[in-house]
Amino acid sequence: MRAKIPFRLLLLFLAGTQYPATDIHAQHARIKIYIDRTVGEVNKNIYGNFVEHLGRCVYGGIYDPGNKLSDKDGFRKDVLAAVKQLNPTVIRYPGGNFVSNYNWLDGVGPKTERIPRLELAWGTLETNQFGTNEFMQYARAIGTEPYISVNMGTGTIEEARRWVEYCNVKEGPYYAELRKKHGYPEPYNVKYWSLGNEMDGPWQMGHLSAEDYSKKALEAAKLMIRTSPGIKLVAAGSSNYRAGADPDHWNRTVLHELKDVIDYIAIHMYVGNPDSNYYNFVATPLVLEQRIKLIKGMISEAMQTASRGERDPIYIAWDEYNVWYRARGGDAGRGKRALEERYNLEDALVVAEFLNAFVRNADVVKMANMAQLVNVIAPVFTNETGMFRQTIYYPLELFANNVYGTSLDVFVDCPTYPTKKFSLGVGESSTQQTKVPYLDVSAAYKDGEVILCVVNRNKEEAITTDIMSQSGAFSGDMQVTEVNGPDIKSGNDFDREPVHSSNKPAIKTNGNTITYSFAPHSFTMIRGRVTK
Repeated sequence: MRAKIPFRLLLLFLAGTQYPATDIHAQHARIKIYIDRTVGEVNKNIYGNFVEHLGRCVYGGIYDPGNKLSDKDGFRKDVLAAVKQLNPTVIRYPGGNFVSNYNWLDGVGPKTERIPRLELAWGTLETNQFGTNEFMQYARAIGTEPYISVNMGTGTIEEARRWVEYCNVKEGPYYAELRKKHGYPEPYNVKYWSLGNEMDGPWQMGHLSAEDYSKKALEAAKLMIRTSPGIKLVAAGSSNYRAGADPDHWNRTVLHELKDVIDYIAIHMYVGNPDSNYYNFVATPLVLEQRIKLIKGMISEAMQTASRGERDPIYIAWDEYNVWYRARGGDAGRGKRALEERYNLEDALVVAEFLNAFVRNADVVKMANMAQLVNVIAPVFTNETGMFRQTIYYPLELFANNVYGTSLDVFVDCPTYPTKKFSLGVGESSTQQTKVPYLDVSAAYKDGEVILCVVNRNKEEAITTDIMSQSGAFSGDMQVTEVNGPDIKSGNDFDREPVHSSNKPAIKTNGNTITYSFAPHSFTMIRGRVTK
């Protein structure tokens, strides 16, 4: 994560006024589903999350020893319950910018012997009371897959190798025996490892050129794989889309140089609405999808000359994404209360659109990690006496607990609204007219059931839609769940959660077409059976 403004990734600034629904009554929307027209399998790891030593994500968030709400291991029980319900399938740790000046050995061993260090990324004192073993305990407590990022900034390739040995080798060599000495006799068998964080960004400690990063990452990969064959490696893709940067050069170079050893390329993206332009803001995930398609092409190019044996092709890990623009810079960007973004309904709709995009691109997007889990640009927010679920919690919870199986290539015909300017990053813009569909849609099919996810971007009007199955009749009742609130600026707090999931009356089916009216500014999930 980048520590300073200007934003390191795109905020989609689409100039002009807010666009009302001028033709919504003149058109009838249609969604066509054909269960044999598929994209790829939805990977469970697209519902991941991220824990960084930043602000109150760890200390005072997931880990709060001495608090009456914490268990014997220091984990906040209320947070643990909310996180379990969120069902994060893979959690990235320990950073983020934090990892680029972190020595993992500082966070293991007896806590009384751990040395506090000056934390340079976010301007705090790191006590190191929470480290590798505590994170592994937490991952097991919530039933998630651990995903560790190694230090490719100030760290060495041997430090990275030793961390793999500590986590994954059962016994014999020094660091495996050190883990046992620390009280953990069995290896953790961590499968996912990333080769650094945002190394193309000048804000990153140990920032490298694409060529230098690729050389260092390749040598680290060699050592890590030889220490623990079968691990999956994630390369740091571009995170710098500022004016003057060349993200395409970075991504092509990394893919070309590391194509034989990596399994994923990581991409990051944060969006925001600083101009309070709702219709522009809810279009921002379209750029994420553009970048997916561009990087997919680069992967295809690299695979033409790769030597990977029977291994899968390289996939995309979108291992940082979220809405983030209020709590940036100044006091809000550093210190113990850093990045404490408070979310509203429009933010939740954008998150739902991110998730729709991941499902629509299930053939190449095989991991995604919302940043972050607690307090820091997070779906769960705490104080010393309680917690609440932010608005963005609810779409992620619905997806993570329901949307699996095969992604479908869905046909959508609906009204659109215009944009006057379509920006691909800070300093990049185009005068080309762009039309944004009011309905943002994804669908998956599993065990005879279709799961349809729809965001209605229209702020004022419901959109009546015919949903047609082209491969069989709908059968039984279709269950409907909606995330909505009183208005687009509605947010949750400790004493109220006006934005939440609610069950709506089931849809009675009769044949291969149902009609449903999607409420204004809403995310809706419809699930039901299709009989061939």
